[in-house]
Amino acid sequence: MITLEVLQGQTTGAVFQLEGPAISIGRAGRNSVACPDVHLSDEHGQIFREDDQYIYQDLGSTFGSRLRRGGVELSLDGAGTALRDHDQILLGHSSAPVVLQVRLPDQPAEVEVLARRAISDLPTAAAEVERDPALWRGLYEVSKKLARSGLDLAAVLDGIAEAVFDLVPLASHMSIDLTDDDGKFNTVYARARDGQRGAGELVRTSRTVIRRVKRERAAILVRNATELSSEASEVTSAMHIQSVVAVPLWEGDTIRGVIQADKRGLKAVLSERSLDQLLVLGAQATLAIENARLVQRLRLAAEKAGGENKFLKTREEKRRVPDIIGTSAAMEEIFQQVNKVKDTRATVCIEGETGTGKELIASAIHYQGNRRDKLFIAQNCAAVPENLLESELFGHKKGAFTGADQDKKGLFEIADGGTLFLDEIGETSLGLQAKLLRVLQEGEVRPVGATATKKIDVRIICATNRSLEKEVERGAFRQDLYYRLKVFPLRLPSLRERREDVPPLVEHFLRKYTGEMKKAVAGVTPEAFDQLSAYAWPGNIRELENEVQRLVIQVDPEGFITPDLLSPQIRKVEGLLGRIAPKKGELKDMMEEVERWLLAEALRDHGGNKTRTAETLGITREGLHKKLSKYGM
Repeated sequence: MITLEVLQGQTTGAVFQLEGPAISIGRAGRNSVACPDVHLSDEHGQIFREDDQYIYQDLGSTFGSRLRRGGVELSLDGAGTALRDHDQILLGHSSAPVVLQVRLPDQPAEVEVLARRAISDLPTAAAEVERDPALWRGLYEVSKKLARSGLDLAAVLDGIAEAVFDLVPLASHMSIDLTDDDGKFNTVYARARDGQRGAGELVRTSRTVIRRVKRERAAILVRNATELSSEASEVTSAMHIQSVVAVPLWEGDTIRGVIQADKRGLKAVLSERSLDQLLVLGAQATLAIENARLVQRLRLAAEKAGGENKFLKTREEKRRVPDIIGTSAAMEEIFQQVNKVKDTRATVCIEGETGTGKELIASAIHYQGNRRDKLFIAQNCAAVPENLLESELFGHKKGAFTGADQDKKGLFEIADGGTLFLDEIGETSLGLQAKLLRVLQEGEVRPVGATATKKIDVRIICATNRSLEKEVERGAFRQDLYYRLKVFPLRLPSLRERREDVPPLVEHFLRKYTGEMKKAVAGVTPEAFDQLSAYAWPGNIRELENEVQRLVIQVDPEGFITPDLLSPQIRKVEGLLGRIAPKKGELKDMMEEVERWLLAEALRDHGGNKTRTAETLGITREGLHKKLSKYGM
């Protein structure tokens, strides 16, 4: 536990006793040490524990941090500085800094080192072993054991343990600590001579010995490890550890791990001879362990790569054009347009109502084109707050804003070589539109807080359910960006414009949800299909999918989907058909009566606006005038 006392600042006199992997310091109330002084940054700095040291790190604060040690002020960089007892941390403006007094816990007792061997002593130790026939025969057997272990890490560690107990007859326990990717030591193997395993009984005592090995960069023989009372638990103390041999596992000048062997119980101390033997053993063990760890990492990487390839292949198969259901003339036209533009660099702007499948068409353009081997990334511009969207797209540098505690790549950089799909592009602010225009013009991005730009090669596909042309007219969208985006426009038809696709879409979603729910459904009755096809589907394919999912839940197993199961708004179609049913007579007269009624309803829906009525009915304004004249309307 570390203690911080505020000696100067608004909270002078406050004392914080803290522990944990990371202690945050700053003006914001969420910090472990909250100091409301205005010249401090919201997240000014942090203290974290690394082995037996507390490290202070400035987090890119505005006025920085300094350290006062023995009356001398030291500047601090972002890399982190180890703290000492009675240090003073100075935060913020130099004219009136916030001063924190550091008090560290009592340091662990030092071990009594009886002998040490540096890496340079290895040839001498090896020569001593060679002069003793019993010793070199033992090491020869060790070499054979390690060779038999192969490249399996668990087998290698077992072989090293057997070798330790063979070479050091007095040893009662042994352990192996290895470094992780961050350079921290972790106990990966612990074993007693009688075969019992478990790291817990060794960890507390071994920490002090490992620190000594790291500091001296040497193998050591230690006496009276039990006296390390500041770290030893009652259980550990009761073990009466008389002595410990600890040897580093060297890879060049880097310590990759530590092998320890200790003697417990009777008052007998391990000898320097044991130190020499384990020093030589360590030289052999390092290569065996590192080879086994390398094979383990390669195996995991291969499994991960295999999983990613499988995922990417599956995703690619799901995004191909054949999975887009539609045989109508309108959809055939869309497929032809996709085929024309897929292998170009042209920016594609997809327009269409909500739920028409704009992202599906965008992914089809990517996965059918020559960028299929790179990433396809989709971002809904309306789903992210405006102040975060810029960072999401362009990335940011550490310290660019509150909470930016590390560099972050933006989606443009992540999608380099591939495709970035910007959905709801019309929701972006004018400021962000200017930056998007620069990306399209210059092919480069500048992360938030950065001074340099980065070149990127990204294909842009955007989508909107608004009319960008009208947004330009009312000043909500930049005209220059509009022309850059609309190089190759695609308009997706609404579902009411492709009613012939409703039955195959229903069948598709029916297979999907009956499979997911493992529920057999006999099918859809013709009457229900008629009503589904007649409905206008304002929510388009998304609404249709939701309706089919609800129907699968509602219908009895092995039953048919009938009109009475449909949603109320869809069942209204049945009453509508009854209201417009013409009087019986000649076909021409009945058709004209139905057409007259539909024209009247459409005009009423649009408040008499003939232009919008013609658009809804799919005819020209001149065609609408002719029909109105025909019926005297």
